Amino acid sequence: MAVSRAKQGIERIKPHMIGGQADAVPPASILLNSNESAFGASPFARQAARAAAANIERYVENVDHFLVPALAEHFGLDAARITTGQGSDDLLARLARGYLGPGTELLRSANSYLKVPNYAHANDADVVSVPDINFKPSVDALIAGLTERTRIVYLANPENPAGTYLTGAEVRKLHAAMPDTALLVLDCAYEEYVDAPDYEPGHVLVEEAENVVMCRTFSKIYGLAGARVGWLYGPEDVVDTARRLALTFPVASPSVAAVIAAMDDVEHVRSVRAANLEGRCWLTDQMTDLGLEVIPSQTNFILVHMPDADFSAAACDTVLRQQGIAIRRMVAPAYRDYIRITIGHPTDMTLVRDAIARFLAGAS
Repeated sequence: MAVSRAKQGIERIKPHMIGGQADAVPPASILLNSNESAFGASPFARQAARAAAANIERYVENVDHFLVPALAEHFGLDAARITTGQGSDDLLARLARGYLGPGTELLRSANSYLKVPNYAHANDADVVSVPDINFKPSVDALIAGLTERTRIVYLANPENPAGTYLTGAEVRKLHAAMPDTALLVLDCAYEEYVDAPDYEPGHVLVEEAENVVMCRTFSKIYGLAGARVGWLYGPEDVVDTARRLALTFPVASPSVAAVIAAMDDVEHVRSVRAANLEGRCWLTDQMTDLGLEVIPSQTNFILVHMPDADFSAAACDTVLRQQGIAIRRMVAPAYRDYIRITIGHPTDMTLVRDAIARFLAGAS
């Protein structure tokens, strides 16, 4: 007899993205699909990673010993409340393992980061998804969705794949309504790109509450997606839980070296932030000029609505891929008519603008 699934919830795990670079024919040369930084990593980070690779046969024992003091100093945070992992996704998965199980619930906005429900399913927990408002999380709907079974309230701020955000006041309203038995998880992977004046950095509420945790990553503005390094800031007991659930050697030595060097290169981050803001505004204006609706974004991507069946998101994706341009589509029904475009170099964005314009004009 075949071995059955270890947990029933595993059967509910589904893909959240449509296709990928590996499926592209011909292979894409313009990659605007995975929200990586088109501007790359700091040259100092690259150099540090290459140097560390000389000892790649060795594990990094106690990664937090090396990374946490550097993180605490760079961001001005309490080192006792920080731990690290293989990107923020690894840390989100650990939080799910630590706080979810049969009979418990993860509460989320219905169209927030689409991977997160899978972490709950893997732990036989239920997922409660509440309606949003034009892809922006509804605080009132989230509050109405709270029950005695809620153990995690997940909020990506800013959101992915929509790019929307909640103000500091809105996040605090949600937190104030939560029971002490529930953990508010703030996924702030795109925080460095935000320019909205009413946005509140995630760590501020973490330092004022006992049931709030923030996840961050080096995969976005730092240009280290391939290094797979994220970090978590929260109450010491939550940090202890996340550490206990870590792999024995969770981060590779070149990644550790790259992250430390990347934090020192403050000017690189500043230049990427400025280039991203300029590119985001330009691409938003260009798509709007083509008659397309763009969801206002605070990230390094924009979500674009394709108008009708004749000019569908699926057809647009196909045409772009035939020209070597990779953008992203999502499995969730609410995103059926949308494409997500990562902000890239000006030349690449001009090419994608021109390709979409030709598509809308009926030419390939």
